[in-house]
Amino acid sequence: MSSYTTALNENNMRSSSENFVTAIVPLMKLLCLTIIGLILAHPKTQIIPRATFKLLSKLVFTLFLPCLIFTELGESITLENFALWWFIPVNVLISTIIGFFLGLLVVAICHPPPQLNGFTIIMTAFGNTGNLPLAIVGSVCHTKDNPFGAHCHSRGVAYVSFSQWVAVIMVYTLVYHMMEPPLQYYEIVEEGFEIEGQQPTTDVSRPLLVEAEWPGIEDKETEHAKTPFIARIFNSISSLSQTNFPDVELSGDSSANSPRSIRCLDEPRVLRRIRIVAEQTPLCQILQPPTIASLLAIIIGTVPQLKAFVFGYDAPLSFITESLEILAGAMVPSVMLVLGGMLAEGPNESMLGLPTTIGISVARLFVLPLLGIGVVALADKLNFLVQGDAMYRFVLLLQYTTPSAILLGAIASLRGYAVKEASALLFWQHGFALCSLSLYTVIYFKLLSYI
Repeated sequence: MSSYTTALNENNMRSSSENFVTAIVPLMKLLCLTIIGLILAHPKTQIIPRATFKLLSKLVFTLFLPCLIFTELGESITLENFALWWFIPVNVLISTIIGFFLGLLVVAICHPPPQLNGFTIIMTAFGNTGNLPLAIVGSVCHTKDNPFGAHCHSRGVAYVSFSQWVAVIMVYTLVYHMMEPPLQYYEIVEEGFEIEGQQPTTDVSRPLLVEAEWPGIEDKETEHAKTPFIARIFNSISSLSQTNFPDVELSGDSSANSPRSIRCLDEPRVLRRIRIVAEQTPLCQILQPPTIASLLAIIIGTVPQLKAFVFGYDAPLSFITESLEILAGAMVPSVMLVLGGMLAEGPNESMLGLPTTIGISVARLFVLPLLGIGVVALADKLNFLVQGDAMYRFVLLLQYTTPSAILLGAIASLRGYAVKEASALLFWQHGFALCSLSLYTVIYFKLLSYI
């Protein structure tokens, strides 16, 4: 932290008022776009129907966002940069681990309902590392006197995109299993023959907040999506549980002579259970359009021959990349309009409770960014970061500052667990984020102006 403290005492830097204006104006632009979306989608006006916002969300997910990632990351990435940027995905892991412990602290202090302890930890640990940071970077770089210099937008988008694959893998593996309904709670509602999470949800009633970053989530449901699958396998379950839940370990092994049954007999019991869990993990869902765009951009960008063929004014396929750039320009306004449409629905009823809602929001939006400043400063002192690159540091700091990922709402819907709580919490967090992002963006600009 000494380098930051020394920098703050120098006299030849921009005034605090200049830093404040430079930091706030981009956020005001995003706020205006969000308010427009809120007005267009508000139930009292209904200028644009809800179905249109769902269609716009699908366009963002399948077209605008992949185009932005491919054009900016592919042009910026090289083998040398691939090695230099290693701390960006590592920082996502660090921020998630710190958020995990903050979530445990929120559970210990705020005492949410027992069945929502895991949900509380998840919502504190996993932030938005995709759409919102891309929108903030795009708005900041659109400012005339942005502090990041030339190629601000391309570098910022490349840094954010480079970190997304880590977050996506964690969400579709770790979060997917952590978000399963608790076994005890599941058994209680099963006795009453009514499981709230498994009631069919119509397309009209499904909250837009829970599917905005994963359109068509209702088509991704698997056989065990809405059951406590891991708990049934690894926990010693009661006779009631065994009645309610048939032994999933033996499913598909009806033939004693099948290769699969022979393999299971040879496997230790623990390894067999791990294998079953791995088989039920929807790894195929990782290959979503944004992830595919990231992989293609990295492959093409790190191979000079391919890069020269696709990127650059003289490239034979430059007309394709330029067309994708035009589509990519619609990403930021579309994302903010969709966010406004989501907020127009208002918060749902929630069993989480006011203390826990406030606790998660404070931990995620105010405490975690403070710790993030310390982590990035320490990494800078250890020479882990790209020297003299303020945008690199800004993206690292943003990873600690954003509200919980909207994709968590989609996972909650897929697992039938805490759907209303996720929608309500995401609503309040994105409302509080206006204050926290403004505060920390000013702080970040003040720190980064001394690099």
